[in-house]
Amino acid sequence: QVQLVESGGGLVQAGGSLRLSCVASGRTFSTYAMGWFRQAPGKEREFVAAIAWSGYNTYYASSVKGRFTISGDNAENTVYLQMNSLKPEDTAVYYCGKRRASGTYYRANDYDYWGQGTQVTVSS
Repeated sequence: QVQLVESGGGLVQAGGSLRLSCVASGRTFSTYAMGWFRQAPGKEREFVAAIAWSGYNTYYASSVKGRFTISGDNAENTVYLQMNSLKPEDTAVYYCGKRRASGTYYRANDYDYWGQGTQVTVSS
């Protein structure tokens, strides 16, 4: 079992910044990649960003590329999402996920553990 706990969400004005954190505990030795997804009311969970621990390669959704930065430390079992130039359309619950041993980085079904989510609200 792996437990993921997100933090750092909140209310921010458009153009502002937030930094989300995700700490993993439990059987984390089998973690190959971590990702951030978000889900707005009435919408499906969508990919935001991911980081692969082998080489620390990063991947982004086109809607956040250039504004968001994913980073982390595999040894510390921690992943961050720095969000700059936030827009009202970024409003959602943000989830941290652990990807399965194989699969894509952008499909939610390829992740087997999730945190409880943290709310991000961007006002216009």
